[in-house]
Amino acid sequence: MEKVEAEIPTTEQPKEESAAAHEEAMTAHHLTLPPGLTLEEFEDLKPAVIEFHNYPLNSGQCSSLLAQRVHAPAEDVWSIVRRFDRPQTYKHFIKSCSVREGFSMKVGDLRDVNVISGLPAATSTERLDVLEDERRVTGFSIIGGDHRLRNYRSMTSVHDVERREAEICTIVLESYLVDVPEGNTEEDTRLFADTVVKLNLQKLASVCE
Repeated sequence: MEKVEAEIPTTEQPKEESAAAHEEAMTAHHLTLPPGLTLEEFEDLKPAVIEFHNYPLNSGQCSSLLAQRVHAPAEDVWSIVRRFDRPQTYKHFIKSCSVREGFSMKVGDLRDVNVISGLPAATSTERLDVLEDERRVTGFSIIGGDHRLRNYRSMTSVHDVERREAEICTIVLESYLVDVPEGNTEEDTRLFADTVVKLNLQKLASVCE
């Protein structure tokens, strides 16, 4: 039926189809090897990337996937990453964090973050969207505050890695989706967000190790 309708010579139908196709566009982080991973490691992690780290992508948005190798047990790394109420443990640019009344580490809980001076931000209100202890996956979105990261969503997953010679190794994947602010380019926005995420992941490795 859809094919028949598509063949009807109207001026509106192609526009509608184009808009629908645009709405269904997805990121494809599983197709590009992130820095810091071997090809073999990335192949093993692709199912997780496809499930947790791809997003519907609209015009005016950008997205990225970053990876960090941590020489510590996955359960130790996860014990830090899962603490939605304590992001300052490993996130460089957070001065303080407070949670809203009724907080119990569940999906829908909110936190208010104060950012250190020197960044183009002051405060951020964030919602816990995902917390799966069994699969070590968590995610949040920014829903308010004084900053330029509109419609920011992030996912983080923690993975055991089998290493030779009994080396303990964990890989942390973190991805995000965010609007490109007016007056900025996609490249500038991605560079800024990538830098912040990368520094946070490096500090996470330092804290865990």
